[in-house]
Amino acid sequence: MLTRLRRQFVAAAMLLVGVVLALSLGSTLWSMWSNQESMTRDQLERTLEQGLDHGPRFGGLTTILVETTEDGLVLARSDSSSSVMDVDVLSDVITRILEDSASSGVIDEYHLTWMREAVTNGWRIALADTSQRDASFASQLTADLLIFVAAMAAVFGVSELLSSIALRPVRDAWERQQRFVSDASHELKTPLSVIIANTQILEKDQSLAEDTRRWVDSTADEATHMKSLVEDLLTLARTDEAVSGSATSALVRTDLDLSSLVDGCALEFDALAFERGCGLESEVEPGITYSGDKTQLSRAIRTLIDNATKYAEKGTTVKVALARHGHRAVLTVNNQGSPIPSDELEHLFDRFYRSDRARTRETTGGFGLGLAIAKGIFDAHGAKISVTSTEGSGTTFRVEF
Repeated sequence: MLTRLRRQFVAAAMLLVGVVLALSLGSTLWSMWSNQESMTRDQLERTLEQGLDHGPRFGGLTTILVETTEDGLVLARSDSSSSVMDVDVLSDVITRILEDSASSGVIDEYHLTWMREAVTNGWRIALADTSQRDASFASQLTADLLIFVAAMAAVFGVSELLSSIALRPVRDAWERQQRFVSDASHELKTPLSVIIANTQILEKDQSLAEDTRRWVDSTADEATHMKSLVEDLLTLARTDEAVSGSATSALVRTDLDLSSLVDGCALEFDALAFERGCGLESEVEPGITYSGDKTQLSRAIRTLIDNATKYAEKGTTVKVALARHGHRAVLTVNNQGSPIPSDELEHLFDRFYRSDRARTRETTGGFGLGLAIAKGIFDAHGAKISVTSTEGSGTTFRVEF
């Protein structure tokens, strides 16, 4: 969570600075380009007005004036034209201009901007050499790009530093909370074990009255549930440590056959699905391997399948699938049942949360921690879990490894 929060902080800072910097540099470049285009257009218009008597350099640009027939035959040109371009290039340029229906344009190949006007029996064409202008603009563009990259690199470094400083109290509080949950869970396990052992002894006492035995059985049930809750909280603390990177031993990674693991988990629930009134189908692509903690991944996958069979409508089929999608392996678990409202989907992996408020521990078992634990395990493995739920397609959990 803290890593994601830090990334969001850095991304927001870089996005804000990047947009401001891009707008600033972009507007400067646009203003420069617009001014140059306007100046070039003005110079071409003045060249057409002054005719062959215009100077060779006009307002910083080398301009040429050419008078041609309607067929493109050169009748006259300014004295400096021969020093600017050779005859073949000039002929090619005039041909292109006369084939164009516009009154002005650009020939990028020769770095020329042109403008023409009709005269008696022909055309008067003004040409401006924009090679120096284009080179200057390209140089400015390159400089601005370098400035942008350097600035973004600096912002990234500063954002990383500031985010680390800003989130340090949050990180310390988070770590203290995780240590508290872990330590408290460990400390509670011993007295709970004693309570369970004592109630088991009392349950074997045949001299207990029926009313008294009822209270003993209730105490034993609640103690068992409490032990299960403590173990779930301890598992959550360990997965949180693995996700945050504060405990390198939280996961025991080995190269495992993910296909066989999913197949085995699905097989375990085949009989249970039948008891719950639904079917179970698995479609697993063989040979998919993954580096992960087999025990933890088994628990997470079983949680998804157990959840699907528990809430599937009677007579429907729960579908478990694992397949390759490019460089990823994708696990999907689908069941047909009452769709989960869209506003509740985002809370489905929250701790102690149930999408259906009518589902209580007495009716479904558990404490609403199963999906939170599963998500924690997948997150610790670098996998991404998501869920969709619609009336027609049912509820589908999707895990991308």
